[in-house]
This record gives sequence, structure tokens and C-alpha cells, in this order.
Amino acid sequence: MAKFKEEATQLLQYIGGKENISAVSHCVTRMRFVLTDPGKADIKKIEGLKTVKGTFTQAGQFQVVIGNEVTTYYNDFIDVAGIEGVSKDAVKTAAKSNQNMIQKVMTNLAEIFAPLIPAIIVGGLILGFRNIIGEIAFFENGTKTLVQVSQFWAGIYSFLWLIGEAVFHFLPVAIVWSITKKMGTTQSLGIVLGITLVSPQLLNAYGVATTAAADIPRWDFGFFQVEMIGYQAQVLPAILAGFTLVYLEKFFRKICPAVISMIVVPFLSLVLSVIVAHGILGPIGWTIGSWISDVVNAGLTSNLNGLFAAVFGFLYAPLVITGLHHMSNAIDLQLIADFGGTTLWPMIALSNIAQGSAVLGMIFLQKKDARAKEISIPACISCYLGVTEPAMFGVNLKYVFPFIAGMIGSALAAVLSVGSGVMANAIGVGGLPGILSIQPKYMVVFAVSMLIAIVVPFVITVVVGKKRKVC
Repeated sequence: MAKFKEEATQLLQYIGGKENISAVSHCVTRMRFVLTDPGKADIKKIEGLKTVKGTFTQAGQFQVVIGNEVTTYYNDFIDVAGIEGVSKDAVKTAAKSNQNMIQKVMTNLAEIFAPLIPAIIVGGLILGFRNIIGEIAFFENGTKTLVQVSQFWAGIYSFLWLIGEAVFHFLPVAIVWSITKKMGTTQSLGIVLGITLVSPQLLNAYGVATTAAADIPRWDFGFFQVEMIGYQAQVLPAILAGFTLVYLEKFFRKICPAVISMIVVPFLSLVLSVIVAHGILGPIGWTIGSWISDVVNAGLTSNLNGLFAAVFGFLYAPLVITGLHHMSNAIDLQLIADFGGTTLWPMIALSNIAQGSAVLGMIFLQKKDARAKEISIPACISCYLGVTEPAMFGVNLKYVFPFIAGMIGSALAAVLSVGSGVMANAIGVGGLPGILSIQPKYMVVFAVSMLIAIVVPFVITVVVGKKRKVC
């Protein structure tokens, strides 16, 4: 007998029946539904099912948190429902019909950066480790770093830059590849286009500011010239170039006879994309990206930076719910490229910690509730390691006051972080390990900010929870 047959039958009923399901799939821990009429889902009854650990709606998908047995649960559900599941990509495509224009843009942006996050995190951790061994003077009365006293660690320090440089300096290659993958066009052309943006033949993007205009190399075509500038670590030029390639390839595939398409389509798509990228869109993207990073940096360094930090720290968690937080990845990477670090990302790490600490408060309050701890303990751990969704959707939003407590703690911690000028060298893991990405001179004050993000939400959650007799 199917293990979850009875509960799957109930879920089907509470979700509005077979006719209310446009598409269904699952991920590591959650069932993912696209519902014809989301209003028909009885959330209270669904969350009352024994195996269900919570529900939430994100990016047009109604998601039911099951846990590690989701695969078995999913198989029993589609058997009971008499429907065929589809891939996660198909569910995402179906879900977009429930999204407005802003949500669709944010979803597309998220899907571009999602495959890059593991590499970016690795790069951030590596740069953070290099900070510790190469910039913090632990030895000889605080005058020398580990790299300065050990040839082995000096070699490690130098070797690790190979990976760090590959992740961040050559980021445009990964971005253009991801765009072509998402849009279903030729990925190898995307890789080639990305490489042309960071080719060693070009003046490195980091060297442009210190190079006189007359000394910038140019391609001379007689009646016009194009500057030979690279776009290392630049985000917007890569995005614009990537979509140019995608739409050119789709255009030429439509108009080109199949018999010659294998030759003509890649040639015209790639060559024209490279010309447009370097001659038009690259400079435009660089300028727009610089404007955005300048505005954000001005807010973070102005006399009103405390207010900016408080607002951002307070609202970041709600932004995660809407999906708008994915824009921060592009802004962070642009800040790093333009200013050698980002003051924005430390606030994101603190927000994650604060939401995890609110869950920790709920664990304390519900220490005798075994079922509640099945959800809250893993959620707290994942939140402290930078993954906030299980904590927010599975625990904090369910009771509301822990979510607000996390927002308050995040805002207070952000004020101290930004007010002290805390800057990260790179994007890393967004929870407790995030301190590894902080520039060494700011690690102590960031540790204090982390303490605020831990203590304040925990205390508020416990105090309010006891008044509300949550146990």
C-alpha cells in the first residue's frame, strides 16, 4: 500500500481537486503546484495534515513543504490524482501566467543567476579565506600574516587566486552562458561571446580608470574606432550581450532555410552580437551599471546611511517573499567591480541570521512540541547557513511576530554595519559563515552586528511568544 495514499487524497481535496491543478512537480523538500484558482486551496486544512510542514506561494507557485520524503509523497499524490507530473522548468513556465510584469522580470533574473550562485559562493569563501591568511596579522606581535611567515601558505594564497579570479573576473562568461541556457539557444555561442568580453587582448576593466583616454587601445576601422575595453566582473554588459545573442539567433533561425542554418545562423548571430556588444551595448551597460552602483553606494555612504540601512535591513526579508531580492546579486557584483567591495551584502547576511534567530526563539518556546521542532530546527540551521525560505515560510510567517522580530533585529544590525562602513570583498554564504567574506578590518564590528542579529530577534520572539502563550 502506498505510504502517503490517504494523506495525498486529502491534499488533492483541500487543494481544490484535480481540475484546479495546472501543473505539479517537486524539489528537494517541497511539492510545487501551479493552481488554476489559488483561492480554492484551503491552506488551513492543508497545513493541518500530519506530513505537511508548511505552505507558501512564491513566483506563481503554491508550494507545500513535505521534507525529505517528498519524492515518495509526490509519487503517491500523482497516482491518487491521476495526473502526470512535469519538470520543474515546465512548472516555472506555467507559473508565469500567474505573475505580473515585474514578477516575470524578477523571475527571469533569478533564473539567470541561480545556476551561478554555487560558483559565486565558492569564490566568496575563497576570497574570505585569503583575507584571513593574507591580511590579518596574527604572528610576531601582530606585525605579520600567515602568508608572510610561511612559504606553504604563501603558495596557497597565490594558488587560490586562480579560482577567485576565474569566478569574479570572468563572471560575464557564466552570465552569457546562463542566459543562452535559460532561453534555449546555443550555449556554446554564449560561452564564446562571454569570452570575447573578457579576452586578454582587451584592456582589463580594472585598468580603465588608471589609463589615460589617449592610451586606451582601439580597433581602427578607418572612419570610426571602437575602444578595446574588457568587461571583467561587469554584470549589465554581459546581460545585454547575452540577450542580444539570444534574439539574433532566434531571428535568424526563423528566416534562414534549414539547409544552410547550421552555418549561417551561428555565424551571423555570434559576429553581430560581438560587434553590438563591444560597439554599443557594452559601453551602455557599463554606464548604467555604474550609475546604479553609484546611487546605491551614495546611499550607503551618505549622512543618511543609517536610515538607508534601517530601511533596507527591515525590508530585505519581505523582498525575499516577492522575489525582488534577486536584483541585489547584480547590484552587489557591480559594487564589487566599481568599488572593490560591497556594503550591501553584509546587510543581507545579517537579515538571514536575524530570521534564523527568530526561529531559534520559536524552538525555545516550542521545546516540548516534537512536530514543531521537526520543522523549526532544520529551518534554523539552513537559515544560519544562508537559506532563509524554510525558516520564513515554514515558521516565521506562520506566526507573523517572529518574522517581524527578525526584521527588527536585521534593521538594528544593518545600522551598525553600514554606519561602521563594513564592506565585503565578495558575495559568500549569507548566514553565519558570511563573516569570512568581510574585509579583515571590519570583522570585529561585523561580529558585533551578528550578535545583535542573533540576540534581538531571539529576545523579541520569546517575549512576544510568551505573552501570546505560544508553546
